[in-house]
Amino acid sequence: MPTALITGVTAGIGEAAARAFVDSGWHVVGTGRRADRLEALASALGERFHAARFDVRDEAARDAALDALPAPFAEIDLLINNAGLALGLEPAQNASLSNWTTMIDTNITALVSITHKLLPGLIARKGAIINLASVAANYPYPGGNVYGATKAFVRQFSLNLRSDLIGTGVRVCSIEPGMVETEFSLVRTGSQEASDRVYAGVNPMTAEDIARTMLWVAEQPPHLNINALELMPVNQAWSPFLVHREG
Repeated sequence: MPTALITGVTAGIGEAAARAFVDSGWHVVGTGRRADRLEALASALGERFHAARFDVRDEAARDAALDALPAPFAEIDLLINNAGLALGLEPAQNASLSNWTTMIDTNITALVSITHKLLPGLIARKGAIINLASVAANYPYPGGNVYGATKAFVRQFSLNLRSDLIGTGVRVCSIEPGMVETEFSLVRTGSQEASDRVYAGVNPMTAEDIARTMLWVAEQPPHLNINALELMPVNQAWSPFLVHREG
């Protein structure tokens, strides 16, 4: 029975992915900071789910939790780097430096750190890595500044991993969603009303949509690699270039 480690399972895409993989017969190690949500998920998913409580930015807590994994969960075949966040919608000149560094620490530093830690085992088992990027990696927008840059890093890191891991049998995929209705916009805006306005009338994708996509990628034959997948709801597309007119 293969084992997946999924970061950030206490809400949204991570939670949906944990449910989808367990339902498909996988063992799942799910990480998160919120003990109550982890416990509820563990209770719901049963013996094929192991809760590992830590902040992905805390390397010491992460290492302690991973070193203490019970035998059925100790050998990771698939790493899903899902944990991440966006903070603030202000233009760069008005943005909070603290928000910027939090996004970098979470979306980039923590992601590369846990990837580096698990790579030897993933190579030994010819495993796989799925990194959650975003359409913001490819299409800039006002207020996207550091969030979009972190997701561009995730996409490029994924492609470069593919280059370095050639011949090892390890598969790497960058999944790049557009609008998915989760707690993402609530965290970003700090307001349920503002979050609801983001998705109003869009018929956005769901966390379950992305979880099913991750499962599909993970369960492809081992000789086939999905390099990158960009997904949007039908009601989302690209905007014209921004133009500022003088006078």
